[in-house]
Amino acid sequence: MKSWRFWLGVLVSLFFLVWVLKDLLPEIELFWVSLRQAQYLWLIPGVAVYFLGVWARAWRWHYLLRRIKPVPTRTMFPIVAIGYMGNNIYPARAGEVLRAVVLKRRKGISVSASLATIIVERIFDGLVMLAFVFVNLPELSRLTAGAGVAGSSSIRQIALGGALLFFSALVVFLIAAMFPQRTQALVAWVTHRFVPYHWREKFLSLSERFLSGLEALRSPLDVWMIFFTSVVIWLFETGKYWFVMHAFPFQVSFFALMLMNGIVNLATTLPSAPGYIGTFDKPGIAVLEAYGVSTAVASGYTIVLHIALWLPITALGAYYLWREGLRWEAALKEAQ
Repeated sequence: MKSWRFWLGVLVSLFFLVWVLKDLLPEIELFWVSLRQAQYLWLIPGVAVYFLGVWARAWRWHYLLRRIKPVPTRTMFPIVAIGYMGNNIYPARAGEVLRAVVLKRRKGISVSASLATIIVERIFDGLVMLAFVFVNLPELSRLTAGAGVAGSSSIRQIALGGALLFFSALVVFLIAAMFPQRTQALVAWVTHRFVPYHWREKFLSLSERFLSGLEALRSPLDVWMIFFTSVVIWLFETGKYWFVMHAFPFQVSFFALMLMNGIVNLATTLPSAPGYIGTFDKPGIAVLEAYGVSTAVASGYTIVLHIALWLPITALGAYYLWREGLRWEAALKEAQ
């Protein structure tokens, strides 16, 4: 809480929450009615299909790490759940460091190598989410509602900028993976000119371990499997959106929910309070409003969906962390 990043995230979340409340107040009674009348049994298959997506994340991580050290998917699953829990209750996606630490404790894989694979995951996630957005832009452009956040021109600009960013990052990582010796030589050159002397040895050792985490990108088959599993992951997550939708009195296409999924997950890359409060909710509501869903129903659905995405995996991750016998403070020290 002493970090400025934490308070920046809180301010961003407050901004989006105030925005949500301002739009919702005229329909607040209808909002409560939508929550009371929702058929919450639909959350059960929604949570089940979401956990299939988490299993697919463990499967993808297996491919990213297998050239460093083969780790079965069933071993990865609890570690991925712990990472989700950490992301949901701590700021700045601290769960990514937490799962890297747990993997090091279990399998001896260095934290820096694990973090390299996690960054590759995020690049592929970004590309798939942007693909979800691009696939649905023609339909969105035909809608007259939803200027601002959900306006097709705004989304197109954001998607193009994001695509350029993620694709550029992927190209850099592919080059680094294909030419590790040249990359390490370049890192050494930069280190000796810009890094203080007493940090150079540690920095070079860290960069070497980090580059080892990019081994999977040297294999076209592994790159294809990482991309394929990324698509599977986000289709499963959209499946949860689809099941939860049936609890509320509205219907949009699966493709519309793909668009919503892509936009809200891109929005959650913004700084926010733990749990992506506000940065998940307002963009999701705005997308549904663009499809003609009332503010009250869109808000009820998005908030219930957010809770259903947050609570089960956080509880499961907390259980696995407890079973691991690892305290968060100890994990941070170990990461440092």
